[in-house]
Parts: sequence; C-alpha cells; structure tokens
Amino acid sequence: MKNIVFTLASPFILAALAAPLHAQETQAARTAQPDDTVTFNAALTSDYRYRGISQTRLQPALQGGADWTHDPTGVYAGTWLSTIKWTKDAGGGGDVEWDLYAGKRGQLTTDVSYDVGVLGYVYPANGLKDVPGSADANTAELYGQLGYGPAYVKYSSALTNLFGFTDSRHSGYLDVGANVDLGNTFTLNLHAGRQDVRHHDAASYTDYKIGVTKDFGIASVTAALVGTNAGEAAYASPANGRFLGRKALVASVGKTF
Repeated sequence: MKNIVFTLASPFILAALAAPLHAQETQAARTAQPDDTVTFNAALTSDYRYRGISQTRLQPALQGGADWTHDPTGVYAGTWLSTIKWTKDAGGGGDVEWDLYAGKRGQLTTDVSYDVGVLGYVYPANGLKDVPGSADANTAELYGQLGYGPAYVKYSSALTNLFGFTDSRHSGYLDVGANVDLGNTFTLNLHAGRQDVRHHDAASYTDYKIGVTKDFGIASVTAALVGTNAGEAAYASPANGRFLGRKALVASVGKTF
C-alpha cells in the first residue's frame, strides 16, 4: 500500500489543518488498493507434462485455475484443474486432475525469497485403490522453496502414497531451475528435477526442461524441450505402450487475468 506524504513549507497552523486531510488521503489510498489479490488463469498445452511424464498420453490438455493472495502477509491459496488420461489408462476412472494448495511466501533477505505450503492432487473417481498393485491416486505433498534472483530450489515430500504407487509415502522431488529475463518480453525457462519414489527404485528418474516464453500481452506462448531418463517399462502407457517420458517439444498458450 502506498502512503501519500505532503511536504509543507508553511506556518504550524497550516500544517495542523493539513493533518486531517493527510489521514483522509492515506485512508483513501488504502481503500483503493485492497490487501487481497485474486487472479485467474487458463491454458491450452500440446501435452500436459508433470515432472517430465505425460499425464495425457502425449496428447493436448485444457487447464485453468484461480489464486488468492493476502499481499501484506504473503499468505495464498488456489486451485487448478487439467484434463488427464493416465488414471483411466491405469485401469481406474476419471479424466480430471484437481489441485488445491495453500502456503506463505516472502523474503528472508533482500535477495533471498521463500515459499512454503501444502498441495493436494485430487483425481475424482480415479478408483485406483481397487486396481491390484495400485494405491489411490489422490496425493498430498508439503513443499519448500528458496529463490535467489531468477533461480530457485524446491523440495516436495509426499504425505501420502504418491500418484498410485503403493507404500510410497515420503517420496520426494527435488526441483532446481531458473526463469531468466531475456528482454523484449522473452523469458528463458530452465529446469532439472529428480523424482525418488520410495520403495520403487525402477520408478525413480531425472527430468529436465529447456524452454522460452514470450508474453504477447493478450497471451503468453511457451515452447520447451522436455525429457527424462525414466524407465520405459515403468512409464509406458497401458493404452498404447508409448513411453510417456520421452524427449519431445511441448508448446502451450496461456493467459493470466
């Protein structure tokens, strides 16, 4: 919030008369700039890749969400949805991922930022707990992130079984990356991650992304090369046998408003 400050080279009586006006202007500024911010987002992507693995059988997805932030404290909450195919392909049901999250972000120092929170991945009617060898797809994670300039490091730890893997609680994901401003509304997107699936070594892997985002004002467009070293047997689509972690170029267009 911005405070309005008056500089008066005048007698004390004029300063005294101006004080109530100063208070009124300051209050008006606070009223005009509320503490709460709400934004919405929508996107279309050629392939919904999460941690390098396709969630849509290497096919397009529609996505959208909403976020609320309490600006003075950095407390936030939000929701996000995407079309998916993997839960149905795994023998269950459902075709939507619904994320719910909340946390707090701020500055530890002038240069170092932080972000901590909890994220729930909900897969309505996924039914995977009834599929032999699988657990419920619904997953909850705690996460913490430190940022320095355009770079960040983030770690997520599963509070539940991870995305249908049995006995996988406390699995972890390390995410290191940077979003570098190239000028002229271009941003370089760099990412490397390591997914460790507890008690499932064959399902653990490393993923990466190298991309560029261009903000056109009416929308942002991203093109990125993504890939993994995941085991093909662990991440082959049950529907057609195609490797869901293969290297590919993924394009998306999105808008925040």
